[in-house]
Amino acid sequence: MEHPAPNQKNISTPASAKAAEVLNSELNLSLRNRDKEAVLELLEQGADVNSKADSGWTPLQTAVQIGEEDLVRLLLDRGASLQARKDNGGTAFTVAGVAGNVEILKLLLERGSDINDQDINGFTAFMEAAWHGREEALRFLYSRGAEVNLRRVTSEEKAKLHKGGATALMDACKERHFSIVKILVQEMRADVNIRDNRGRNALIHALKKDLGRKRYESVVPIVHFLLEHGVDVKSKDECGKTALILAVEMESPELVTALLEKGEIDIDDMDEKGNTALMVAVEKGDHKTAKLLCEKGARTDLGNPIAIAMENRSRSMENLLREYRARFVPETPRAWEPNSKRWRAQLIKLHQMHRPMIGKLKMFPYNQQKIQDDIYLGLHGGTEVAVRITRSSEGDEEKEFFEKCSHCEHLLKLFQSEKEKDCMYLCFPLWEKNLQEHLQEPEGQKDYKAALKMIFQALRELHSLRFAHQDLQPGNFVIDLAGKIYLADFGNKRRSIEGQEELVKSDLKALGRLVLYVLTAGRKPLQQVGMEDLDPNSPDYVEALDLVQSLSSGDERGLEGLSKHPYFWSNQNRFSFLKTIWNKIKDYKKQKRIFKAVTKKTFPYPEWTKMIDQDVLHIMENPKNAKPTQYKNDVTQLLRLMRNMDEHKDEGISNKIGDYAEYFLAVFPKLTIYVYHSLRQTPMRRHFADFQDPSL
Repeated sequence: MEHPAPNQKNISTPASAKAAEVLNSELNLSLRNRDKEAVLELLEQGADVNSKADSGWTPLQTAVQIGEEDLVRLLLDRGASLQARKDNGGTAFTVAGVAGNVEILKLLLERGSDINDQDINGFTAFMEAAWHGREEALRFLYSRGAEVNLRRVTSEEKAKLHKGGATALMDACKERHFSIVKILVQEMRADVNIRDNRGRNALIHALKKDLGRKRYESVVPIVHFLLEHGVDVKSKDECGKTALILAVEMESPELVTALLEKGEIDIDDMDEKGNTALMVAVEKGDHKTAKLLCEKGARTDLGNPIAIAMENRSRSMENLLREYRARFVPETPRAWEPNSKRWRAQLIKLHQMHRPMIGKLKMFPYNQQKIQDDIYLGLHGGTEVAVRITRSSEGDEEKEFFEKCSHCEHLLKLFQSEKEKDCMYLCFPLWEKNLQEHLQEPEGQKDYKAALKMIFQALRELHSLRFAHQDLQPGNFVIDLAGKIYLADFGNKRRSIEGQEELVKSDLKALGRLVLYVLTAGRKPLQQVGMEDLDPNSPDYVEALDLVQSLSSGDERGLEGLSKHPYFWSNQNRFSFLKTIWNKIKDYKKQKRIFKAVTKKTFPYPEWTKMIDQDVLHIMENPKNAKPTQYKNDVTQLLRLMRNMDEHKDEGISNKIGDYAEYFLAVFPKLTIYVYHSLRQTPMRRHFADFQDPSL
């Protein structure tokens, strides 16, 4: 009989469970005491090599933390799991990055650890080594392929709060490990201008950490080094504070001078509360920095700094400001109400704060004013706009394209543009939300059919300009305050279709998936939604399914023809289409063939006379003042009955079934598509299917 290994005994009774708990606790204690003999003995007695202590620590992780390679080997040989995670998602390998023991890191890699494994906060062993200043470990991990510029990936909930996205360089800057910063940039080519999910680069991280009133000796060389290596001094923190404002908060004239000498920073830039660097210096009573800023041209007429000096009872600061023409101005509230409902609060903030104008454009490019990636709120000549910032070379091409869209009803139009240095600011009429946000709103009934009509029209307009979109994502459809939908191309992925007509088919296929996304209310991500997600109980189910299949198969009708698809018809017009078909084919001798051989499908209701309300059928077969008739079980007879019923309305039938269109389409939901395709696939009668819905 095979017995379990000592450390895998079956524990089934309360007493044995308690004993196991004691063994596991003693195992953890013995590891902390580096007692190898005790660890061996406890494992022989049945201690669980993968048990967990407080915060989810396993014996292997403890051994790695204390840096005992022999114990690490022992535990691995006894079956310790490399994949086991602490409560924060860290593995033995990420713990090894903190400890910085190269031999243990090497051992864990040999046993199968993933060098770029991340905990739930996105930390890798490489990031931990940078955070804790482990130079030797950092170089070793780099030599084994660790990703230098990997950004921390966090949960979707944290990402929505703009958490995560930091790199190892940002960590080294934040913790003021200058030697690590130099290694990362000079030897490993770390990117100094990557930004985290709050828009902060390495410079901002270096300046952010609060060290109380200590002098900031540790940050000065790091900032100088970053400036020498091309860091963007225009980056801001999550509160809109520039590097200059953060340097003033540190009370470091040396850093203020270094930043201003770059010549790229706006000395009068404000944070989200409307504070300039000068106002911060005045508030802190830092006379030396305030004097430096004034000498460098900081405006004294912004934000009323002299009022701050007077409130702080600083006569010397007040005299300094008056020397540079500061004047006390009583505050007067400015009444202004934006049109936008969603962006109201942020637009009012923007309207009230001082911002350096870019031509006629006023904007504040930081997270709270962000609409979506790379697009911010703005005011152009007082008009509410959405602003996309691009490089001038790209902006000229974009501007030329958007000018072509000026006559289109559902393509996003350019309102104005501005240029400053190497940047182009493209201003669009402000929208309230994008399609994804619209579908995820819980309240109210949504008219999906109306939305899809506008989406189809937008893509038709783009194709008429001889471009394929190639990025039909929900975020590229924006909706204004009136509910009108516009197609944009924020990813700049559009391509000319001249000589590449296959790109049109690619757009149609993508449109089919977007239709599914809309009709399923965006419950699944765009790339995961499928036809099986359509609601079979929807009154438009058959037509919607056929529309998606037609788009996906590259139907020869193209977008123009599919824009007239029966899905878009109202119920009344579907009924009108069906009953008028009888009038068109009643004298055609081979009418039955229209609905059979060509479609290679049988009529979906071969016994329709049993499905229809029998009282209705009896009345129709025995009309007043006319000869009795009998309706047969084929489609032409059903169309005939629908036509006769509508042409010769009977009060009894109306009272019984109500609206004729609603009744017939509910009883025979597949009838419209069956007749439509039967006609389309009959060459001599194809034109009968070209029914024009007045609502289109």
